[in-house]
Amino acid sequence: MNGALSRWGRDRRGFTFAAVSSACGLGTWTSNAHAGAQIEEPLADSVRSALAAAIANRAPPKPGFDSTEMRLAYLRWLGEMSGRLKKRKADHVTRVEFLETVWYESKRAALEPSLVLGLIQVESGFRKYAISSAGARGYMQVMPFWARLIGDGDAIRLFHMQTNLRFGCVILRHYLSVERGDLFMALGRYNGSRGRDEYPNLVFGARKNWDYAPA
Repeated sequence: MNGALSRWGRDRRGFTFAAVSSACGLGTWTSNAHAGAQIEEPLADSVRSALAAAIANRAPPKPGFDSTEMRLAYLRWLGEMSGRLKKRKADHVTRVEFLETVWYESKRAALEPSLVLGLIQVESGFRKYAISSAGARGYMQVMPFWARLIGDGDAIRLFHMQTNLRFGCVILRHYLSVERGDLFMALGRYNGSRGRDEYPNLVFGARKNWDYAPA
């Protein structure tokens, strides 16, 4: 695995502890941004610094691998996911670039790509420029206040693919840390509906469309 991903793996424990301190069928795509009403909460300076550092690392989403077998497994995943996503993203180059970035940002944040793809399906229906009624933006429906809290303040950049996926994955990892690894509660917090089951169940259902078991 490449240096950026390896560094994230090494640093994840520090990031996680500092941070303690968001059922669809494949043919049923979300036509409107589902929610994205993340609630702005006070952040301790240490948490803000950790999140800002995680956002700021601009490593390109081009993974490296320790073995040929790992690379081939990744390429098989990429091919399978590309076929599943073809209806929604017809252009091959755009689709592959999107999936490469999802994989990279998911792994970098220690999240399963299937979970992130399921969340994107529910949140935005894979629409890059989706905007919710609450003002959340892009694939992972990131609220603009995050750009002010941990970014450079430019909320327009949340429509940039890698920026949006980077923010979304880092925010979800932060919520998982806050909820001590409880994915159900973390998803509710991501959606602004903590403790209610509708949204987590939608994401869990959508995730099944993107599960992948290597042959």
